[in-house]
Parts: sequence; structure tokens; C-alpha cells
Amino acid sequence: MSDANRIAVVTGATSGIGEAIVPMLRGRGLAVYAVGRNPAALAGLAERCGAIPVEADVRDTARIAEALAGVAVDVLINNAGILSTRAAFQDIDPAEIDAMIDVNLKAPMHLTRVFLPGMVARKRGHLLYVGSSGGQAPYPNMGAYGASKAGLSLFCDNLRCDLLGTGVRVSEIVPGRVQTALYRTSLPGDQANAALYDGYRPIQPENIAQIVHDVIALPAHVDVARVEVFPTDQATGGGTMVKFEAP
Repeated sequence: MSDANRIAVVTGATSGIGEAIVPMLRGRGLAVYAVGRNPAALAGLAERCGAIPVEADVRDTARIAEALAGVAVDVLINNAGILSTRAAFQDIDPAEIDAMIDVNLKAPMHLTRVFLPGMVARKRGHLLYVGSSGGQAPYPNMGAYGASKAGLSLFCDNLRCDLLGTGVRVSEIVPGRVQTALYRTSLPGDQANAALYDGYRPIQPENIAQIVHDVIALPAHVDVARVEVFPTDQATGGGTMVKFEAP
């Protein structure tokens, strides 16, 4: 790493992008607190790369704050997110609206509030947020999810204004289609693989982890505000993606 960053927290660490980020950071010499709800997966991360497990729902800010009391967190990666339904908004269960806003927007804001004062006091730190192209452009059946991610994106912009002169960086990573388990609750059975991944060339979690690495590794006076990254075969908005046919 390019500066004094030594300790990182990664939410949503037990699958997908988070699970790829944790060993990458460990490989760069950072101590990593891996936050997730799956104890077996957390134990696996601890065994494979020496991550420090924090078993907690990302919405349980008090539990996470208690587990890291006294820890000088340098890098906070707010990765946890859910897309719990693909219903049209007129058909959505109101509880799903609350769930997506709570996990995708409120939890990152509250965790930021926990760790940011220490970063400001130390005059260093890096806040990273995994957003979504669904927060930048409209997609069908993603009214609540898209709104939650759009709110997260604007939160990042506001943070940069508040943090000018503090030395704390704010970066948002905005991916298109990544092959993760994000859709596991919104599409039953194996429909997610069949509809979204089979025959396509989606981004892999390790690709996003590489971007996170490169963003953090830049000199402390350089802040990558936002990175949008898509599969080569996907266009912004409307979920447009084509199957690639090799020559």
C-alpha cells in the first residue's frame, strides 16, 4: 500500500466480491476484519488467509463497533448489499423496500459514522463503497434496489465535500454484471445462472478486487472518486447484454 494503511474492514466478506477482496488485502500486508453472517465461511477465511472474523449482520452497527472497539481502522470497504426481489415496484413486498434500503444504504452510512471520526483525527483513511450500475441508470424491476444504490452514490459525493482537507479518501466502485450470489434470493433455484451468466462473459469478483487494490495503492494525495466497470458485452442501462460468440 502507498501510505500508512494497516487495518481494513470488509463487509459482505463471506461471498462474491467481499470474499475476493479479503485475501487480496491480506496479501498486501493489511490486517483484515472480515464481517459476515456465515460462521463457516468466516472460519474458512481465517484459516486460508488469516482474516479476523466478525460474525454480524451488517445492519447491527453496535455489534460491529463493539467487536472493533479501540481498533484504528484505516480502510473501510462497504461491500455488503442485497437485491432481495426482482418484482415490479407495484408488486413488491413493502418489507423488501426496507431491507434493501437498510442493507444497501443505511448500513454503510452508519458504519462510516462509526469509523470516520478516527480517520479524521489521524488525518488519513480510505472509505470504499461497492455501488452498482443500477444506481446510475434505470433497469427493469429494480426500483428499490436502484434507489438505494443511487443514494449510496450521492452519499459518496457528499462525503468528499465534508472531508476536504482531512486526508481521508472516498472511492465508489460501480460494477455492471458481476458473477456473484447477489441474485440468489430474487431469482429462484438456478435461474440466476441460466438467465444472467450462462453463455455470457460477466465480470468476476477477482476483477473487482483488483480494482480495489489499484485504487487503494495510489498515493495518498490521489483519490479515485468513482470507477464504472462493465463486462465488454454489456451496455449501461436497461440490462442490455449480449452473448459473446467466439470467432
